[in-house]
Amino acid sequence: MRIDYYLSAISPWCYLAGQRLEEIAARAGAEICYIPVDPVQLFARTGGVALADRHENRKAYRLQELRRHSAHLGLPLTLRPAHFPTNAAPAAYAIIAAQAAGGGDLGGLVHALMRACWAEEKNIAEDDVIRAALEAHGFDPGLADRGLFVGAETYGRNLEDAVAAGVFGVPFYIVGDERFWGQDRLDFLARHLGVSA
Repeated sequence: MRIDYYLSAISPWCYLAGQRLEEIAARAGAEICYIPVDPVQLFARTGGVALADRHENRKAYRLQELRRHSAHLGLPLTLRPAHFPTNAAPAAYAIIAAQAAGGGDLGGLVHALMRACWAEEKNIAEDDVIRAALEAHGFDPGLADRGLFVGAETYGRNLEDAVAAGVFGVPFYIVGDERFWGQDRLDFLARHLGVSA
């Protein structure tokens, strides 16, 4: 059984998922395919509105929701991190390269990159931040350099695959024909897989 997980390392909502997906997958005996996408391009392709272009009412409500979810889940979150927005592509390329290489804790790497932005005030576009996350989770830090070309090619293809699969935001989880949008839908995903959340 496979869970396709469409994500962005720069998304606070992906960060707030924590590692619940990994825990659910382990209980269900499912594998996770991590698929980084550019959320701004995804929104543009599927009728969404980039954060910078949203009405102030929506921006204000987003901050309240982030604060509430952070407290509810016990995950520290900086509402206005020093390095947001930033270029999430280098982190995406590292995730793609690490998944291809195997051998490390991929879920831990993905969460560490998100935590770096949303809880540790680090810039996930910087090589040192990416290399440290790779090494801390059992991957060769050199993947940050070696995976650039393939990462860029795959990142672009991921966007096309996401649109074709019916994805319109992140985090987005697909199991067969069932689609789940948002970290607050992980309970439904778990139920679909026949396990507890």
